[in-house]
Amino acid sequence: MTFSLILQILGFCVGLLYLWWEYHADRKVWLASVVMPAISMWIYFSKGLYADFAINIYYLLIAVYGFIAWSRKSSSGRPTEKSVVTEAKSASQSPTDKPAEDKDELKITRTPFPVWGGIVMATGLLWAGIWWLLFHFTDSTVPIADSFTTSLSIIGLWMLARKYVEQWLIWFIVDIVSAVLYLYKGIPFYAILYALYTLIALLGYRKWLRLMPKP
Repeated sequence: MTFSLILQILGFCVGLLYLWWEYHADRKVWLASVVMPAISMWIYFSKGLYADFAINIYYLLIAVYGFIAWSRKSSSGRPTEKSVVTEAKSASQSPTDKPAEDKDELKITRTPFPVWGGIVMATGLLWAGIWWLLFHFTDSTVPIADSFTTSLSIIGLWMLARKYVEQWLIWFIVDIVSAVLYLYKGIPFYAILYALYTLIALLGYRKWLRLMPKP
C-alpha cells in the first residue's frame, strides 16, 4: 500500500466525519475542516491539482472564521438563538425535527437576495483569475475544471460559515464536478467520497430547511 493511498483512505475517513457534522450543523465540522486540508494538500499537489492544493490554505483560515461565526453572540450582547441539534437527540425527543436552543450559536437562514449578486460576481472573478494562474504558471492538465471547483468551493465554504441553507446547492455542483475530476486524475477514494457528498448535499439541504427557525 502506497503512502498516497494511505492518505486517501485517511482523508476519506475524515471526510465522512465532516459529512456527518455538516449534515447535523454541528460546529465540530470546523475541526474536520482543519484536519482534512492538511491531508489533502499533499494528495492534490502530487496529482497536479494546484488550485485544489492552494484552496486548502483558505480552508484552514475559513475554518477558524467559521467556528467563531457559528459560536458568536449578537452585537447587542444577547446570545443568538441556535437552530440545530443532533439527529440522535431529536429522535429521542420527537419524530419530527425540533431543534433545541443553544443560544451561543448562529442560526440557519436563507441567503439574502442582494447577496446572490455578489456571489455570482465573486464566483466569476475567482474562476477567471484562478484559471489564468493555472494556465500560465502551472502544468495543470485540467485548469478549467480545477479552477471552477476551487472558485465555487471558496464561495460555498463562506456560505457555510454564514449558515446559509443554500450552501448545500453550491456544494452539490462542486461535488458532482469534483467526483468526475478526481476519478479522471486517479484519486479513487476521493472520487467515491465526493460522489457521496453529492447525495448528502441534497439530503442536507432538506434537513437544514426543516431546522431553520420558523418566521
